[in-house]
Amino acid sequence: MKDNDLIIPCPACDTANSLAEGQEAKSAQCTACASPLFTGQPIHLTAARFNAHALARGLPLVIDFWASWCGPCQTMAPIFEALAAEFEPMLRFAKVNTDAEGELAQYFRIQTIPTLSFIRNQREVARVAGVLYAGDLRRWLYGALSEPEEEHASL
Repeated sequence: MKDNDLIIPCPACDTANSLAEGQEAKSAQCTACASPLFTGQPIHLTAARFNAHALARGLPLVIDFWASWCGPCQTMAPIFEALAAEFEPMLRFAKVNTDAEGELAQYFRIQTIPTLSFIRNQREVARVAGVLYAGDLRRWLYGALSEPEEEHASL
């Protein structure tokens, strides 16, 4: 593994996989379970799985904090899923059910849902609360990708 390799956690088993610069990401498979590293679908994060994905090197993570009873969360869910397919393998999309994962919601100080958090190189670089429709979410994602990293706190 080289310093500029991406570390891609498997969405199925959470094993860290090294992806060399220039290697085709869309068709890459996990070295442990042979599952595709990119499925075009958000992964469901739990406290147990969080570090494997949030602390990965080089693959930004977009987390949707939501709950099943939340109407705005249900409105945004298909939009979030569609953009996961559009933006992979540039970004990893994940969902955290705040009712089931209160520890993660508390760690991130989530007060309103839906809330999106953009994590890059172990730092939250952007956050937004409320429903974002496709165009707004796309603009927010591109804005977060262009944010300088050094101004934000580590996880």
